[in-house]
Amino acid sequence: MDAPLTNHHQIRRMTVAPPPKRRGQEPAAKAPAVTMNPEGPRRVVNVFVASLLLFVSSPGFIIIALLVKLTSKGPIFYTQTRVGLDSRGDRSGDRRRVRDIGGRPFKMFKFRTMQVDAEHGTGAVWATQDDPRVTVVGRFLRQFRLDELPQLINVLTGDMNLAGPRPERPAIFNQLRDQIPNYQLRQKARPGITGLAQISQKYDSTIEDVRRKVEYDLEYIQRASVWEDLKIMAKTIPVILFRRGGW
Repeated sequence: MDAPLTNHHQIRRMTVAPPPKRRGQEPAAKAPAVTMNPEGPRRVVNVFVASLLLFVSSPGFIIIALLVKLTSKGPIFYTQTRVGLDSRGDRSGDRRRVRDIGGRPFKMFKFRTMQVDAEHGTGAVWATQDDPRVTVVGRFLRQFRLDELPQLINVLTGDMNLAGPRPERPAIFNQLRDQIPNYQLRQKARPGITGLAQISQKYDSTIEDVRRKVEYDLEYIQRASVWEDLKIMAKTIPVILFRRGGW
């Protein structure tokens, strides 16, 4: 999933780096404060729904695992480090202290959809919509978001919720934080499998799409509630069935 039509090299070319700060120059405006409602009730609902989905989808897990194993060499599951929740309070104006972190890193689980060592020699890059590295079975799994099912385990272990901002990879996170104001504020919420941005727009194809995604994520954080999470979960169903949305 998480497959915009550009890679991180293209994003770097789409923006112009700001000039270096000079002595005597006015400090940059502090990022706006972002707060959200207590997570307790929302967390209970997310864990309950994730547990139910994991139970219902367990036969599908077995079928998908067999298909992945029998059609391509390599492991069934693929783990990837993502930037998670930043629970250390409001440090949005202190970039030096969070520069190499951004949030608590965690291992996100997926069914493997690419060839083994797909990023050998390239490093962390975003996948494209018709990525040649994707296997035949992997292409089908991606179309219907089935490769994301193992993230239900991430919900149960506390790294993710069902609803929340999609977590990004550390290398790409650092680049986007440098180019998009307030990007790091997305980490004030626990990352999600789906989110307001995913049900509201398509794959990111330009840096402006990423900016809009951040706006959706910050909007979600401001109005997060049990009802909001349930609405996002319900609206994700047609997004998956009709292969829309922006993961």
